[in-house]
Amino acid sequence: MFRRPDGRRPGDLRPVTIETGCLKFAPGAVLISAGDTRLLCAATIQEGVPEFLKGKGCGWITAEYAMLPASTPVRKPRETLKPDGRGMEIRRLIGRALRIAVDLKRLGERTIWIDCDVLQADGGTRTLAVTGAWVALALAARTLRRTGQIEADPVVRQVAAVSVGIVAGRPLLDLAYAEDSAAETDMNVVMDAAGRFIEVQGTAEKTPFEQADLDRMLALARAGCRRLFRAQAAALAGPRRPTA
Repeated sequence: MFRRPDGRRPGDLRPVTIETGCLKFAPGAVLISAGDTRLLCAATIQEGVPEFLKGKGCGWITAEYAMLPASTPVRKPRETLKPDGRGMEIRRLIGRALRIAVDLKRLGERTIWIDCDVLQADGGTRTLAVTGAWVALALAARTLRRTGQIEADPVVRQVAAVSVGIVAGRPLLDLAYAEDSAAETDMNVVMDAAGRFIEVQGTAEKTPFEQADLDRMLALARAGCRRLFRAQAAALAGPRRPTA
């Protein structure tokens, strides 16, 4: 009989906690955990926009992502000059996902930087980064409105992400590292609260997957994101709440 290493059912998320108010100087910051994966996501606001947007009356959202040296069992060298290819890919994913969540015109000509730092990695770091970064972004937007710098909330769409995959022939939700490393198919899914897909990254690692497999994985992802949306909302409703 198939059993997941942590005893979860195929459609179960790992226990998720989103803690807000964890940094003094960032207008939006969260510590987000899913099982043994933990990230710090911080949003900071900077006046001005990249050169290609100057004079256009709209803002910009950009993201950075890094894994701390002690976040993995074997020390990961610190990214002192530039991120590796994987890090760049994840930065771009986070940025794309968050820009689609925002009406950039409402921001005015200012940039919100999202910094996602992996404190401990046990699978799903990029999807957890998107989920936590959205909460940090929403908190930063609140700060802009509370201080009278903008009038309307620029966050117009709730966004979350989750991993799915096929392990030992079974579709699973929210893969931990032991499952991800053995997966026949690995997929990351970004969605909005209306149930629409923002980005789907999927690769067959060992065996091509069928359309029916894809449908089952996307159904798991949709159900998982619905629970993550509730976790995000609960985090925004109170200063420190365990969620999902």
